[in-house]
Amino acid sequence: VQLQASGGGLVQPGGSLRLSCAASGSTFSSYDVAWHRQAPGKQREMIAAITAGGSLKLADSVRGRFSISRDSAENTVYLQMNSLVPEDTAVYYCSADLSTGWDILYQVGHPSTDSGSWGQGTQVTVSS
Repeated sequence: VQLQASGGGLVQPGGSLRLSCAASGSTFSSYDVAWHRQAPGKQREMIAAITAGGSLKLADSVRGRFSISRDSAENTVYLQMNSLVPEDTAVYYCSADLSTGWDILYQVGHPSTDSGSWGQGTQVTVSS
């Protein structure tokens, strides 16, 4: 599966952005999908994931502000980001892997592995 992430940009603190991860080349509904981010000088971290069955999990750092959803008809997974703070500034990536049930949910909040297919990153900058 090929992935393309989009939707990043410059936003003021307190603002919102919606990132999109569009898939092509395979049946996306069979894949678990995750969002990751890497801030300057830090490890890349998985911050959200949604399984093929629709179970989802968000990292503590974003829970209550971010949400993840998927639109099977559009072959797209979204990351809605609200109440953004400067600490959310990072390059955001999406990844997808054939579903293994709930395993991906245990990886949320931990450093990313290189498993699966990856889209290119999209820069999110939160600054006044």
